Amino acid sequence: MDLRPCSLLLLWTLVLALALLAQEVLAQRIYTNTWAVLVPAGPQEADRLARKHGFLNLGLIFGDYYHFRHSGVVKRSLSPHQPWHSRLAREPQVQWLEQQVAKRRTKRDMFMEPTDPKFPQQWYLVSYNTNQRDLNVRQAWEQGYTGKGIVVSILDDGIEKNHPDLEGNYDPGASFDVNDQDPDPQPRYTQMNDNRHGTRCAGEVAAVANNGICGVGVAYNARIGGGCNPALPIPLGLNPNHIHIYSASWGPEDDGKTVDGPARLAEEAFFRGVSQGRGGLGSIFVWASGNGGLDSTTQYGNVPWYSEACSSTLATTYSSGNQNEKQIVSWGCWCQQKCTESHTGTSASAPLAAGIIALALEANKNLTWRDMQHLVVQTSKPNWTTVGPQRKCVIDVPHRAKVRADEPRRASPCALP
Repeated sequence: MDLRPCSLLLLWTLVLALALLAQEVLAQRIYTNTWAVLVPAGPQEADRLARKHGFLNLGLIFGDYYHFRHSGVVKRSLSPHQPWHSRLAREPQVQWLEQQVAKRRTKRDMFMEPTDPKFPQQWYLVSYNTNQRDLNVRQAWEQGYTGKGIVVSILDDGIEKNHPDLEGNYDPGASFDVNDQDPDPQPRYTQMNDNRHGTRCAGEVAAVANNGICGVGVAYNARIGGGCNPALPIPLGLNPNHIHIYSASWGPEDDGKTVDGPARLAEEAFFRGVSQGRGGLGSIFVWASGNGGLDSTTQYGNVPWYSEACSSTLATTYSSGNQNEKQIVSWGCWCQQKCTESHTGTSASAPLAAGIIALALEANKNLTWRDMQHLVVQTSKPNWTTVGPQRKCVIDVPHRAKVRADEPRRASPCALP
């Protein structure tokens, strides 16, 4: 009797079961050995509570929120550590606490092929085609605006601080590694070279000009740093009176079914950023919209197949498109000493917006976060090529960057109806 068909069926059943088990594991929360703890009584009380319950107080996150770590808890677990949580929660001085969860985050990238780019290939900065739009950065540069005095932090998988095209603009005050609890955002090199994403985004913003390496950043005299580990919200509150702009090119899975948003600590960081950051003018947060839909713009003003339509998307910059359209020049891992012309997805779009905002802030450092929103809307060019009633705007360098905070607002063709 031939049992091979039954054996084959058993094998496929086992494979299916393992696949389903893997999906179930990935869907579960991954709990870390750190807690965010709200202790309004001050740092001494926070230290006392930490010592009492076997925690190490890693310091302030912002406000009265402290970062606690417990050495007796594994760094990654599929279940929460309720006993430690409950004991700390019973303390009357603890108003709120949350065990931090390492959420799954996907970089807003497509497949990238490394090349040797040149400045003329940065079509989105300076277009030599009269029928093609660009970001008007040449006009800003000609007026002397290059991002000088503006600090941008790339919240990603780290940046190569010693990259020859970033080293001259690197700012340690805009950097922090949550994994190792130190200010060094240097990415961990892997055999697959998959921790180059943050360096690519940083290069789009502040790559040094006129040094013969790769291309040039939109704000090539801006200071640049990196917050390592986008799965935790702590870098969102990093040095809010030193960092002007936070740029993030990551988010939940682009699988068309995952809906996720900021939890309490991230929401608090956003609120504190816009209300207290930059001396009360408000931190600027730039986020990639995601690659699960169809609402961005490409070299020829088309909607790429991957970009997501969302009411929260105020405007968009350029990125990659179809096979016959160019992609974005950027910077890869310098351990391989290669650049690329193939940075893609909304990952490549968000840093361009951060660079443009850096130019505007150099022109007028008194712009509030609300002023910046108005400038984005008023200076974007409406694009009517989208399908259906949706409209989108392509960000240009704000030509009214010196607008006063009390100046009357004008209606814009990009404003929502």
